Amino acid sequence: MAQSIQNTLIAQTVKAVQELYQAELPPDQVSLQETRKEFDGHITIVVFPVTRFSKRSPEQTAKAIGEWLQQKVGQIAGFNVIKGFLNISLSDNYWISLLNEELLAPSFGQFPANGKKLMVEYSSPNTNKPLHLGHIRNNLLGYSVAEILKTYGYQVIKANLVNDRGIHICKSMLAWQIFGNGETPASSGLKGDHLVGKYYVIFDKEYKKQITELISQGLSEQDAKKEAPFIKQAQAMLQKWEAADPEVIALWEEMNSWVYAGFDKTYKQLGVDFDKFYYESNTYLLGKDIIQEGLEKGVFFKKEDNSVWIDLTDEGLDEKLVLRGDGTSVYITQDLGTAQLKHDDFKMDESIYVVGNEQDYHFKVLFLILKKLGKQWADGLSHLSYGMVDLPSGKMKSREGTVVDADDLMNEMMETAKTRTEDLGKTEGLTEEEKAILYRTIGMGALKYFLLKVDPKKRLLFDPIESVDFQGNTGPFIQYTHARIKSILRKADYNKDLPLSNPDKLSVYEQELIQVLGNYPMVLEAAANEFSPAQLANYAYELAKVYNKFYHEESILKAEDILIKNFRLHLSAVASRIISESMRLLGITVPERM
Repeated sequence: MAQSIQNTLIAQTVKAVQELYQAELPPDQVSLQETRKEFDGHITIVVFPVTRFSKRSPEQTAKAIGEWLQQKVGQIAGFNVIKGFLNISLSDNYWISLLNEELLAPSFGQFPANGKKLMVEYSSPNTNKPLHLGHIRNNLLGYSVAEILKTYGYQVIKANLVNDRGIHICKSMLAWQIFGNGETPASSGLKGDHLVGKYYVIFDKEYKKQITELISQGLSEQDAKKEAPFIKQAQAMLQKWEAADPEVIALWEEMNSWVYAGFDKTYKQLGVDFDKFYYESNTYLLGKDIIQEGLEKGVFFKKEDNSVWIDLTDEGLDEKLVLRGDGTSVYITQDLGTAQLKHDDFKMDESIYVVGNEQDYHFKVLFLILKKLGKQWADGLSHLSYGMVDLPSGKMKSREGTVVDADDLMNEMMETAKTRTEDLGKTEGLTEEEKAILYRTIGMGALKYFLLKVDPKKRLLFDPIESVDFQGNTGPFIQYTHARIKSILRKADYNKDLPLSNPDKLSVYEQELIQVLGNYPMVLEAAANEFSPAQLANYAYELAKVYNKFYHEESILKAEDILIKNFRLHLSAVASRIISESMRLLGITVPERM
């Protein structure tokens, strides 16, 4: 239901209670919801809160308010009462004016700039391995939330903090030095991130062999892990890196350049982008000044070994180490510094970290420390915590047997889309190039929609086969609906300047379609406020379902009355635009034909 009628009904219900029962009902206690499908009506007012003023049964109260509203609100055509629920039916004139005055306006669904700046940080890859399935959910969530917030009126900065240093990076470098024989992406034919990831796996295998050998010589497992030559060599390499050893830095820069070239291809295939990159190699020393500042303010304290801590037990958390006794940083030291750097760079009002839920505790601690340090901007920080993604076993091969590679998954999705599309005979009349674009559009749409339709907080099971179904709550179903509408508009030679005349009476299918279309701005607002693309994804599915019902029940191209035909074409054009816009905010392309 459109916001304007909601506001009218809330205001008039408050007046009705005032006039009928001489009582003040706070507007926020007027509960509105869409009428359930099994009952007549469009909007339902829940009147139970009013019975304390009316001193009558819920049914009597609802009837009295319904009669009062019908007299005062011209858009109301009728009402019925089910227990304490007042179901209101809106007039055809209301739905027609909603289409004419709001839905057909070019500005429908657009929000003005709100003057606020916001950063969304997502992706955060490691440069020792390719992106995987978990990164796909992260990237899609971050990108979609950024696009939704941009449309909602924020100035948005998309940021990526790349983990390009540390012992895990040195492991890949060391294995390549020992076993690589000068292999490069060009000589191997491998994407750079896959090549470097290959050597990370080799390091792990060889390191485990050394551990097993040392255990056989009588060492404990714990000691074997510390004494294995490979880990000692990797640690020595890290020390050289931190000392800016020219040879190590040169190798690090070369291998990272391979990885970045590989990441760029994956990001392009995935359809995500960034405005600002931060690199841990530039930020890992940040934060030490903040630790000193906190010591001076009494926020932190030192232990006997000179390590620095914060006591968060009063907040129900633990004591937290923020700087080691030898003066070296821990992860949160860097995050404190990076948070300050990002704020200094952009002075944003809000900053969202898109990170998996295994880091919930870390972000609670980080935000709390920044607030205790008196950082005013810390109130604008939030953690978009999301659940892990699982695959049905055996559905898809993975590069290492445990992690599903992002590139492999995307290629598999396009192959699955090709098979399903050809089986359904939906490629007639398309050139080979057009087919390739279509398979990519459907495959990537299926992947993105399936991962985004679930509430971010929930863990999800991704089924590649189910996701490419052309029926049900899937990306291809919505894409196919959009292509169907575009086909109708092409056949009708539709243009937006067609004369629009009001039919004498609307069908229930026309009313329902206009109602769902009218909900779009409120769904977008909810998706923005809750950082939840799932709201928009499920709205797009609902709209596609309602349009298909309208299409099957009402003749469009063969409508006998030209004015009714034009009305339905205008309605179809709005539906195609809102489906397209909803899917665009999810990062999904909708085809013109399928």
